Amino acid sequence: MTVFDEKKRFSFGDNWSNFLTVLDAERIVEAERSLRFMLNVDALNDKTFLDIGSGSGLFSLAARSLGAKVHSFDYDPKSVACTEELRRRYFPHDLEWKVEQGSALDATYLQSLGKFDVVYSWGVLHHTGAMWLGIENAIARVANGGKLYLAIYNDQGIKSHIWWLVKFIYNKLPRPINMIYAYLLGLVANIINILKYTIKLQPMTAISPLLGYKKNRGMSLSHDLIDWMGGFPYEFARYDLLMEYAKARGFTLERGEEATSLGCHQMVFRKDLI
Repeated sequence: MTVFDEKKRFSFGDNWSNFLTVLDAERIVEAERSLRFMLNVDALNDKTFLDIGSGSGLFSLAARSLGAKVHSFDYDPKSVACTEELRRRYFPHDLEWKVEQGSALDATYLQSLGKFDVVYSWGVLHHTGAMWLGIENAIARVANGGKLYLAIYNDQGIKSHIWWLVKFIYNKLPRPINMIYAYLLGLVANIINILKYTIKLQPMTAISPLLGYKKNRGMSLSHDLIDWMGGFPYEFARYDLLMEYAKARGFTLERGEEATSLGCHQMVFRKDLI
């Protein structure tokens, strides 16, 4: 099921296929660390973990390495192939890690999966073309006492609408012009950010995150840049709105990191016991 014009959709799978060429043990360890921190656990032994929009498969791999029984799915066939490749590399023939194609907007498909101790969807649902439906479907898959880990783009008013236009243009441009466009915009944005903090006599505030980017969930700056510039469709929401939405559906915020820029809010909710 989809409500978005497929001709306008960014090919996340192509980007993730490239990311697998730089994936190493250090990135995997960082992904595991970020999961442990945000979920406030040491391990996920005997827990069930649903990865909605598995992308590269890195966080499905991290969850499986931490002991979870994992179900991964993605709408993009190339992303599914990436996740299957990581399972082949690290957990071949594993019966407790299932990978398949599916849509976060398909309630019937999601209902067929049952409920999970952890439902994880990082930076995915705002790219479906129907973000609130995707969030509603994700919420419905969390078992009583389970956790929902979401990352959703911050709503910055006019800035977010400009960002929408940046992404729209990227997807209108032919290759390789769109790649040049993305890297030039990224370079300009970083230079402006560095200059802004240099004026404040705090240049390392802008430079340090770039130098240590691998420690950001084990991700890659160049591949994330293409995702940021090209990720379309694109929606966004305020932190307080997401919190109230989940609260109204029986969830309590356990850990949250509110974005103060164009990045994503990270939020871990616990489903209240009924």
